[in-house]
Amino acid sequence: MTKTLAVLGSTGSIGVQALEVAELMGFEVQALTANSRTDIIEEQIRKFAPKIAAVADEKAAADLKIRVADTSTKILAGKQGVEECARCGADTVLNSIVGIAGLAPTLAAIDAGSNIALANKETLVAGGKIVLDAAEKKGISILPVDSEHSAIFQSLQGCQGKSQIKRLILTASGGPFFGKKKEELENVTIEQALNHPNWSMGAKITIDSATMMNKGLELIEAAWLFGMKAADIDILVHRQSIVHSLVEYVDNSVIAQLGVPDMRIPIQYALTYPDRFVSPVKQLDLAQAATLTFEKPDYETFACINLCRKAFEMGGLYPAAVNAANEKANELFRNGKIRFLDIPRAVEAAFDYTADVSDYTLEQVFETDSLIRSETERLFI
Repeated sequence: MTKTLAVLGSTGSIGVQALEVAELMGFEVQALTANSRTDIIEEQIRKFAPKIAAVADEKAAADLKIRVADTSTKILAGKQGVEECARCGADTVLNSIVGIAGLAPTLAAIDAGSNIALANKETLVAGGKIVLDAAEKKGISILPVDSEHSAIFQSLQGCQGKSQIKRLILTASGGPFFGKKKEELENVTIEQALNHPNWSMGAKITIDSATMMNKGLELIEAAWLFGMKAADIDILVHRQSIVHSLVEYVDNSVIAQLGVPDMRIPIQYALTYPDRFVSPVKQLDLAQAATLTFEKPDYETFACINLCRKAFEMGGLYPAAVNAANEKANELFRNGKIRFLDIPRAVEAAFDYTADVSDYTLEQVFETDSLIRSETERLFI
């Protein structure tokens, strides 16, 4: 079980909840990082007294250094500072950084010998083979924090090998636009897209949920985490967000993990695996939940899912490319510069600008990310 912990992205929704779990379990917090929220990370520093903390935004880091000058926490700045925090040597590094910015810190933490509690799906989407090879070489574990992947991981306990698995089933809330047709989504507003029915998340991932791009990214992450083909991973829309994902075995038995929609469950399990402990999360009352429904996604309206499936099947740099296109288009939409349905259009366009290679380096991943972001802005602005 984790005894010492570093939380990358500590000011976001997952990071804040991870620190709640850390306090409950009595973990020593050795390092914290944020993108720019100095107000929140200052409070966290004063509460948890980490040895080091970093802020990616260098101006914000300079401000934080002044704010916490009376503490013993060393303040670092920029990407290098974040990576130094990842290398702090904690038992577990929980990575909840948003986007491909989390890839290099994951590799830094692996290199330092820390186990990874992964809430940054882009780490495996963009750099899957590189990350898994590094983890295998160092003999460290990558434990999923995303609720869907945690559910699969939990449902696989006791499985005697991949030959016993028929398929994985990822559940999706469907986001705020479930049931809408493509023509109804052309002019949706940012406020409408951010109105998620079940989960409280950051803006980027909430928009990903609205486009259902998040489910495509989760499909790629699941394929890497569990060594599955994309064709053996299905998606079902489950509006209640009670059944977090399922595993179907070759005998047609289906095992699922259920719980109220609260991220502290998968966070705690990733940090205490293989043990379970009392949690502050509300007990699931199935009688109160009453009805649980499951439906197939509308793949025409929510095209991002199958674009991600296609990218994984094509392999190489294509997953990194669709991720980059989505990150940029998502940002442009949130800034009011493009329309909602331009996001899947940008993801589809990324295939045209991606080098078709069977193997790739970390440098090529970042080069592809930069190229696709530039091409996305050029095409849609």
